[in-house]
Amino acid sequence: MRKALRWLLSFVMLIGVVGTAAGTAAAEPGPGPAEGTQDIRDRILAIRGMSLIEEKPYAGHRYFVLDYAQPVDHRRPSKGTFRQRITVLHKDAARPTVFYTSGYNVGTTPRRREPTRIVDGNQVDMEYRFFTPSRPQPADWSKLDIWQAASDQHRVFAALKQIYTRKWIATGASKGGMTATYYERFYPRDMDGVVAYVAPNDVNDRADAAYDRFMATVGTKECRDRITAVQREALGKRRAALTAKYRAWAEENAGTFQTIGSLDKAFESLVSDYAWAFWQYGLLADCASLPTAATASDQELFDSLDSISGFAFYTDQGLEPYAPYYYQAGTQLGAPTLRQPRLADLLRYPGYFTPRVYVPREIPMKSFDRYAMRDVDSWVRDHAKHMIWVYGENDPWGAERFRPGKGARDAHVFTEPGGNHGASVAGLPEADRAKATARILDWAGVAPAAVQQNPALAKRLAPYDARLDKQGDEREPFALRP
Repeated sequence: MRKALRWLLSFVMLIGVVGTAAGTAAAEPGPGPAEGTQDIRDRILAIRGMSLIEEKPYAGHRYFVLDYAQPVDHRRPSKGTFRQRITVLHKDAARPTVFYTSGYNVGTTPRRREPTRIVDGNQVDMEYRFFTPSRPQPADWSKLDIWQAASDQHRVFAALKQIYTRKWIATGASKGGMTATYYERFYPRDMDGVVAYVAPNDVNDRADAAYDRFMATVGTKECRDRITAVQREALGKRRAALTAKYRAWAEENAGTFQTIGSLDKAFESLVSDYAWAFWQYGLLADCASLPTAATASDQELFDSLDSISGFAFYTDQGLEPYAPYYYQAGTQLGAPTLRQPRLADLLRYPGYFTPRVYVPREIPMKSFDRYAMRDVDSWVRDHAKHMIWVYGENDPWGAERFRPGKGARDAHVFTEPGGNHGASVAGLPEADRAKATARILDWAGVAPAAVQQNPALAKRLAPYDARLDKQGDEREPFALRP
């Protein structure tokens, strides 16, 4: 698949494209120079359709921000192209390569993802189509679907595989984990393995009871009650005071509410999202820091709602960068619809907050494809191979997850105890951590002989790097967003 509840965020670093554009991207990538005859930068830029935006050298690595010419429609490549932003963290062409996508914008600061640290390899990051600036102009939104995006990834892989000829591992978290899974479904021969983190699997968008059951039992009753008390206080007797504060905040920060409909609707959405957002990125231990609803001041409640749900996100300005996600949620991916029984008597807009609400009205949305997620789920159950899914025990997005079936081979699901939407292989219990690490090393072709003999000895190959391995705040936007 909210900084509070509605669907998930990546970190948005929007930069202007300063490289050259043009190029006949519809053509298949041309052959690259022979290994060792050119600098890696020259070899990458020799790929047809590839342009350099910026190079950022880093000790032991080279880091390139690039854009690549892609067909708007892979079924009709002669009908126009757009520039898609990618980055390459180059270590050594003789090492394996990790292919990462967040499913949103691409970051332009060098960062190693966990599988990259495990295999000590190169890393390619790809921006998802229709996220600015990787958006066709004019934008034909009907070309924003999971197959077109997987085909983008396939072309990037085919282009760079000329240079990075060793094993490849696809990865991503949340919507990025979904993206890695969909890519494997449509192009199962590209990757040697897949590591998908906290990836929702909303097989039937009309049946979301699993999310309701999860929210009714997650954590402890004491913590759930404390969260609900804040929500009820905010939607009940403090609503007028808190919406007044929100209005003052919006005026000061030039926030508007045309997309969602009104400030009051935005307020109800963010308060409704508060519980989901807390569990998505919080820990059970964080409950103690929540305000006591009955005795907290208006400002304390306002600050807590802002820190967990985020007032900025529900404005036009906060929603606009994520319109492509909401478009997909409303046309293919699906989105959780919670019954909110603890808040029902206080809601003024029950049933209002669907994906369409978060997409500007000038963007047309095609009808929902009820078969897209069922197809992927069926494929995972019957055909998944060399795949890992990692979930957090207390992450709401894991309520509906991928589950490989009898037809799958070397496919595994792991759960981090007490984990949230930041679950990782490193956070798994020791035996699971070693097993997952050993499988990743094996798929990447770099498992040491000792690990091949005894997988319990598996550990990541790259030493810790304080800059490359600092992940920062990589939370996604909310409004039930993965």
